[in-house]
Amino acid sequence: MEKLVYTLVRGAEWREAERVGEYRGSADDARDGFLHFSTAAQVRESAAKHRRGEADLWLVEADAARLGDALRWEPASGGKRPGLFPHLYGPLPIGAVLSATRLVVKPDGTHDFPAGF
Repeated sequence: MEKLVYTLVRGAEWREAERVGEYRGSADDARDGFLHFSTAAQVRESAAKHRRGEADLWLVEADAARLGDALRWEPASGGKRPGLFPHLYGPLPIGAVLSATRLVVKPDGTHDFPAGF
């Protein structure tokens, strides 16, 4: 599987994660019982589908190896999207985070991702 995984985090939630040393997830994550992650190839579509138009959104990159057995590769909820998605069953420790990049919202509501996405 992929060496790097990505999650989209709202600004207030990311600032809290930095303060406490771990990201515990959004309300959607709590509802589903795991933190939603994507691969580099999946994250743009995830942002467009679930976070379109949201300002103060952060792209958080994590080292999959540092997440251990808590990271599982599973089909998307409802099986509507092809491929396996990384799901983290537990909080994301800040020590596993390699970078956090604030995404700018473009006029069409999509987000401007760094090069390579």
